[in-house]
Amino acid sequence: MVLTHVHTNVIIAVEEAIAGFDWDDGNRSKCLKHGVSGEEVESLFIRPIMILPDEAHSVAETRFKAIGRTAGGRHVFLVFTIREQKGKRYIRPISARYMHRKEIRHYEKENPNL
Repeated sequence: MVLTHVHTNVIIAVEEAIAGFDWDDGNRSKCLKHGVSGEEVESLFIRPIMILPDEAHSVAETRFKAIGRTAGGRHVFLVFTIREQKGKRYIRPISARYMHRKEIRHYEKENPNL
């Protein structure tokens, strides 16, 4: 999969080929705790998405914050990292949650083209 429709000020190769997603019981349950399924997280990356650095939490590894919409149109806030395994790059979700109305209004006001 090649990430397209990525809006970011992050200077990384997020538009490089991504082999897929890195899921395990830990990160899947953390997303599900907030009601967001793995399928919804993955669907964020097939439509326009805003990706920003998460510098406050990038101590052991580089983390990113993403805001996008699921296939069902719900706004989701996602924290993820990129992991490399056997020479391939994978998106590893760390946490995801649905956004509140106030956050959505602010996001849409600041990003009218997304």
